[in-house]
Amino acid sequence: MNTTMRNVLVSLATVAALGVVAAPVASAAPSVSSSTRNPSTVKAADYNQARSILANAGSKTAAKSHPVHGKPDVPVSYGTSLLASARDEFRAADKNLPPKDKKSDMSIPHYNAIHSAANTMGIDRW
Repeated sequence: MNTTMRNVLVSLATVAALGVVAAPVASAAPSVSSSTRNPSTVKAADYNQARSILANAGSKTAAKSHPVHGKPDVPVSYGTSLLASARDEFRAADKNLPPKDKKSDMSIPHYNAIHSAANTMGIDRW
């Protein structure tokens, strides 16, 4: 099993486990406006553009992933997995930078690329 597939499966399992644990708490919380929730799907063109943004910023995971074609949209989990993998990759690559050159444990250009990709897909949480 290749590393990317393993990372995606681990991410999905973690999200599923957290969803089960958080479900009772979420029902007791006040309703959240739709502007803070992720969409259920992402347009294929937006996913491909976000993938390009991350690959151009240096994400090897994004560069190795395949562009979506033949489908109008994809599950939001594709986008969140792409963002999480790039985030983890960028944090590992930038761990030795001085704190003044980092934001959220990664270089500022990497941070900006992650958020640009997330905004392109309309994803708030990953």
